[in-house]
Amino acid sequence: MPRYTVHVRGEWLAVPCPHSTNTVGWLGKEAVRRYMKNKPDNGGFTSAEEVKFYVRRCKGLGLLDLDDTVEDALEDNEFVEVVVEGDIMSPDFIPSQPEGVHLTSRYSKYREPQQYISLDGNSLTTQDLVDLGKGLYKIKLTPEAEAKVKQSREVIERIVKEQRVVYGITTGFGKFARTVIPNSKLMELQMNLVRSHSAGVGKPLTPERSRMLLALRINVLAKGYSGISLETLQQVIEAFNASCLPYIPEKGTVGASGDLAPLSHLALGLTGEGKMWSPKSGWADAKYVLEAHGLKPITLKPKEGLALINGTQMITSLGCEAVERASAIARQADIVAALTLEVLKGTTKAFDSGGYWAFLYLLAVIGRSQSQTVSFVLLDIHTVRPHRGQAEVAFRFRSLLDSDHHPSEIAESHRFCDRVQDAYTMRCCPQVHGVVNDTISFVKGIMTTEINSATDNPMVFAERAETISGGNFHGEYPAKALDYLAIGVHELAAISERRIERLCNPSLSELPAFLVTEGGLNSGFMIAHCTAAALVSENKALCHPSSVDSLSTSAATEDHVSMGGWSARKALRVIEHVEQVLAIELLTACQGIEFLRPLRTTTPLEKVYDLVRSVVRPWMRDRFMAPDIEAAHRLLVEQKVWEVAEPYIEKYRREHIPESRPGSPTAFSLGMLERKTHNGHNHRHHNEL
Repeated sequence: MPRYTVHVRGEWLAVPCPHSTNTVGWLGKEAVRRYMKNKPDNGGFTSAEEVKFYVRRCKGLGLLDLDDTVEDALEDNEFVEVVVEGDIMSPDFIPSQPEGVHLTSRYSKYREPQQYISLDGNSLTTQDLVDLGKGLYKIKLTPEAEAKVKQSREVIERIVKEQRVVYGITTGFGKFARTVIPNSKLMELQMNLVRSHSAGVGKPLTPERSRMLLALRINVLAKGYSGISLETLQQVIEAFNASCLPYIPEKGTVGASGDLAPLSHLALGLTGEGKMWSPKSGWADAKYVLEAHGLKPITLKPKEGLALINGTQMITSLGCEAVERASAIARQADIVAALTLEVLKGTTKAFDSGGYWAFLYLLAVIGRSQSQTVSFVLLDIHTVRPHRGQAEVAFRFRSLLDSDHHPSEIAESHRFCDRVQDAYTMRCCPQVHGVVNDTISFVKGIMTTEINSATDNPMVFAERAETISGGNFHGEYPAKALDYLAIGVHELAAISERRIERLCNPSLSELPAFLVTEGGLNSGFMIAHCTAAALVSENKALCHPSSVDSLSTSAATEDHVSMGGWSARKALRVIEHVEQVLAIELLTACQGIEFLRPLRTTTPLEKVYDLVRSVVRPWMRDRFMAPDIEAAHRLLVEQKVWEVAEPYIEKYRREHIPESRPGSPTAFSLGMLERKTHNGHNHRHHNEL
């Protein structure tokens, strides 16, 4: 007999449907009847027959025809909502879909992945975690991980059997660490821990971020130092693979002893309590969502509640998203800035090439082993200050703007101008963008170590049959790193906003004011620049480090904390603002191109221009601007700008860096490194006075 889960005024009801010919209207009335039966005052209704309502799917919110049969309109175990006419939606009602147009659209089209990532607790990458968050893969354990999990569980069972006093297994928690719990109440102890610690507030994490958090906790448990049973861990994996994602408020963690509040909400949903979301159901009671997917709630055994909630996975999973988004926008910031430089008729001399010998010198200074992590560039000015990020950024500019390689009519038009050098916002891009790249690289290293670390307490060492209490749950590492990331990446927006000002200011750009014709009648990009300035100013406050704060908690037992949860959340906000500011710069630079036509820029930058014009038309007269900014923002978030430009950058790399060529010589000595004169001529240099 098919059964449906129906939401009526905040209540979830299981409604069996005895006949395939029953209609959607019958299902709605039966749900209202059951709702009335559970209410002392019948829910304010006289009878189910008099209630007027409509029915919609929880997934996608599509309205259903009341005359259709349930067999034709619904799938077995589908989740639907009965909306009573005249009801006003409660402000605390949990929506059936996650917030955000893009997320809703994406999850409405969710397709169950067919590929797997094997987790062993040691080899997960930040990109892997982001891909797991997007629902691109399912999870399975390696045989080695399964063996380690079994071995650590045996230690826990031996402790319980021998009735030894061990923190978190046979004792209370925090201030109650000296309270010994009898064996008969050890399972109750774990469930009480999860329930009491589920004390978070705020909006729930999006499905993508919930998936990342769940996947990362699985990876940590797979290391085999947590004491969870393989049976319970497999249940957690099954929930992940079915995209059954608990309701996890984003606020409440102080980042030590781990991310207790959010991870407790995660564990609570897996036990069948609280709310849960899946692409099939939308939001519903966790027990119904699990049942709809053929899954059973987890029954926590000794130490398993603690194993699920003790760690830095909230900070670190959000941090992985932050570092990957930061990497994406940092690469594309170089492309956007290069386009602006073209529009403002700047010079590439600040990115000048120094030739093959400069390349060898750079390798010698930095060290060959380090150079293999990044492609270095044949630069002169940048070899005497050999930061890796600076060199790479200068190379990207060169690859996009080199007149010898990509003839530019715009560059040719000002070859003999009398300007000596450009403003810092263009000339210093390698130095400013470069340190952002190096910051991201540093933070990515911290995050990669953290996502493959055991962060429980106590730790279970099966090889020694011993548990040890320590402080691996403390979030100071990712907290400090993410504060640093926010400060570093913000500078991309700060310098971009100044370039937007130069584009919009006719005294600096030699273009029409605010990049529009009939100024006065039209305002053009006037307020778009104000938006960029507002976002930069807001970032200045968000860049204040969260991790410099600490408040003692748990009756002074946990007397120093990292505040890493806020470090992670505000880093993501800073990065989103950076993306939006650069989206505005991308639009203004493309609009500036309109006033330089019929002249054309370099081939790769023309491709970027064409990409933007595929979603945003030129600004001929004032119109609703916010959708244009959002469209450009999506291009950056989805890395479309990078996808267009990257082939040209990599081709230039192969042609201009000797090590990129097959059969290139790699042996050299410092004695060979005499300064060589570069004989190449670049037509883009401003005339030197």
